[in-house]
Amino acid sequence: MEKELRSFEFDIRAEQDEKHGNMITGQPIVFDATTDLGFFFERIDRDALAETDLRDVRFLINHNTAMIPLARSRRNNENSTMQLMIGSAGMDIRVDLDTENNADARALYSSVERGDISGMSFMFTVDRDEWQDLDSDKPTRIIKGISRVFEVSAVTFPAYEQTSITARTAEEALERAKSALESARKAEAVAQAKKRYREAEYGSV
Repeated sequence: MEKELRSFEFDIRAEQDEKHGNMITGQPIVFDATTDLGFFFERIDRDALAETDLRDVRFLINHNTAMIPLARSRRNNENSTMQLMIGSAGMDIRVDLDTENNADARALYSSVERGDISGMSFMFTVDRDEWQDLDSDKPTRIIKGISRVFEVSAVTFPAYEQTSITARTAEEALERAKSALESARKAEAVAQAKKRYREAEYGSV
């Protein structure tokens, strides 16, 4: 299974309280919301996270795996510095930032608070999907099962903009999306060919 990325203008906020200190909250995964990916429409089914592996998820900036993670969810226990909460609308997160000792965390908190960073992205793999209207110019992909979420990132350019820091990542993500569409169309063509062969061999059922 290939890793996929989705980056959007998610709801991301800088907050503060006595227990968690400076934190970021948001909703990186939204259920039943149709998104235009250029080659096709896509939406995530509300049960797509029912069996997802969330045992080890990191929080980064712009998918920079070379940096020290700003937070991490380990089996989503109460001691994790990132909490993942799955509800009826999607997956919400709370990221506890060490703004006192980590300059990157401090800079991110300030950028989100000022509104300079307003998007999030997540890296994942799909184990089940369905396609509608595959013979149309723009079919619809329904992600029925996400097998694993690897990381969530705060991103500078959330909407697949082909510029600056996320340009390469965005282009690769769209190529993977295009590949998924082509694979689905090939599978559908094979299924239709087999069906026509059976009908010709044994007659229509």
